[in-house]
Amino acid sequence: MMNTIRRLLICTVLLLSSAAWGEDKVGDEATEARLKAMAVELRCLVCQNESLEHSRADLAVDLRNQIRDMVRQGKNDQQIMEYMVARYGDFVRFRPPLKSTTAPLWFGPFVLMALGGLVLMYTLVRRRRRVNIARLSSSEQERIRTLVANNSAAVEEDGKA
Repeated sequence: MMNTIRRLLICTVLLLSSAAWGEDKVGDEATEARLKAMAVELRCLVCQNESLEHSRADLAVDLRNQIRDMVRQGKNDQQIMEYMVARYGDFVRFRPPLKSTTAPLWFGPFVLMALGGLVLMYTLVRRRRRVNIARLSSSEQERIRTLVANNSAAVEEDGKA
């Protein structure tokens, strides 16, 4: 009897908690198609690397419901996008427009890559100069040959003994 009550209680809690996860309200097909098209263009503000369409965060569910309500109110896609940008900034868009505030997003990777290339070239040139400076004179080269020859002879004698 106690196991049955415990199982019933667990099932009830699980059913109630699944409803609390915040499922989307479902509308008609035209509304859902427009919602999906808008949600692909918008970024989840919690997940940041996920579209609003694929995110399961509570905020993403709320934003999808808000977009759905705006579509039902008769607002067009441009008005909805302007509302989202006004409220959350250009960051909410996956492809922000090119303007002075978003220029670092568009050109930053190229600038960093160019700077990295310049640092690499500078390092390689410095290394090459250092190697060129360390060249040996002909007398030093002759001394090294003599030392190597003497060392080779010593190794041969040790090998025979």
